[in-house]
Amino acid sequence: MTTNHLLDATGVAKNYGAVAALRNASLSVLPGEVHALMGANGAGKSTLVKILTGAIQADAGRVLIRGEVRDVRSPAAARRAGLLPVYQEPALIPDLDVLSNLRLTGTPVEPFRAWVRELGIPNLDMRETARHIPLAVLRVLDLARALAVEPDVLLLDEMTAALPANLAEKVLEVVRRQGNSGRSVIFISHRFVEISALCDRATVLRDGATVGVVDIEPGIEEKIVEMMLGARIEKTSVAAARTASEAPVVKDSHPRLVVRNLQLGTKLHDVSFDLANGEVAGVVALEGQGQDELFAALAGSIRPAGGTIAVDGAPVKFSHPSDAIRAGIAYVPGDRTEALAMQRSVRENIALPFSAAPRKWGPIKARRERMVVSSAIGRLQIDTRAQGEVQRLSGGNQQKVTIARWIAADARTILCFDPTRGIDVGTKQEIYKLLRELAGLGKSVLFYTSELEEVQRVCDRVIVIFGGRVVDTFPVELANEPTLMRAAYGLPRGAREDVGILADVRPASDAEAAP
Repeated sequence: MTTNHLLDATGVAKNYGAVAALRNASLSVLPGEVHALMGANGAGKSTLVKILTGAIQADAGRVLIRGEVRDVRSPAAARRAGLLPVYQEPALIPDLDVLSNLRLTGTPVEPFRAWVRELGIPNLDMRETARHIPLAVLRVLDLARALAVEPDVLLLDEMTAALPANLAEKVLEVVRRQGNSGRSVIFISHRFVEISALCDRATVLRDGATVGVVDIEPGIEEKIVEMMLGARIEKTSVAAARTASEAPVVKDSHPRLVVRNLQLGTKLHDVSFDLANGEVAGVVALEGQGQDELFAALAGSIRPAGGTIAVDGAPVKFSHPSDAIRAGIAYVPGDRTEALAMQRSVRENIALPFSAAPRKWGPIKARRERMVVSSAIGRLQIDTRAQGEVQRLSGGNQQKVTIARWIAADARTILCFDPTRGIDVGTKQEIYKLLRELAGLGKSVLFYTSELEEVQRVCDRVIVIFGGRVVDTFPVELANEPTLMRAAYGLPRGAREDVGILADVRPASDAEAAP
């Protein structure tokens, strides 16, 4: 391995309006190195990778490849420069067969076939339409297509997340051999075991900036967690202290929601938990660990392949979101455009659940509707100066409308998926308070957030999902951010006491392996 950087990006910045996705990101990769890119949700990893591969343009910064400044303005330009990504979502065009997809990108067929076989798929039909190929196989085909053109730098974003164990093992073997052959790999993963086994160094991002580069060695996971959190590592007290003015939590001995052995493709493997009446349970997971599929299954948007869901002790099966709504389960997404009729009024959006059911079709009870809607607007303090069209409201007020809809409909279980994303601090505080009030009235809330500090502000208990499974549950009193970060990365609580936790899976160095 030489000391000359193959890739050297410095001072990379990217703004979306007032939001800084990247502020000052740097990444240097040596020839023959497998380099981990790490950071918590929202740290800027995906934005940096998209800039390096020409998918988006940086606002500032410089990228050098083999010592020369390169202005990578498109994926094709990145490919010519020797940088090739494999993203989390399959890149093959669904309506074309495999061979046609290869022709579109000028991928040599025979090297592609060889890599496909080496990656554990011996009998690929090149005439198979991409949409009929399982997701795990599509991901392997994307990797084989990238390897076939022999890139100088291969960028892998959560490559093993959707793969079964046998294919994941093949992928990791190939990645390590790429480094041994002198080619470089930038490896994004939420699995410390993979990073420890494969990577030479790691660059850590926090809040859009590079905060450090470390050598991968036994016990380094604790230092990386601290780098990800920065000053927040010191916040060990629970921020969710309940004030005397809050309503007491109403709970009973029977859980509101019981989930057992829920399965869905390669994303959910064995998810089981209970959700009590009067409880706010926080779901902690990094990107792609199955939380999206879990909420979709509970909301009736997709059907699980296995497992059971029970509401108030009665088994349920949802074929449509309306089935979940009838069972008293409401879904609040992070993306308000998914939930709202943006060109309709505040009143129409809030009234929709209790006026749209076919059994209630007929003359609208205008007086009752006004009372219910006004009550919900007042309770959430929604700014209705632009109430003629919801799209004219601020993001925070739009999210309030989404929640107000289900308060008006008297939903008993609310599934909140990153509900405060892109909302100002003041409105966040109002939503935290509202969810606690709902719990005090006996409602149950399942709350996923990409901001770990919110767990302490809102939740009673923590459910940790990693690799499509529930790997831990614990009370919020134990949920300081270092504990949550370790748990989200699949590390057991108290990992600091066992600093060699990953040492046994790291391969021997070339010197150690020599006879």
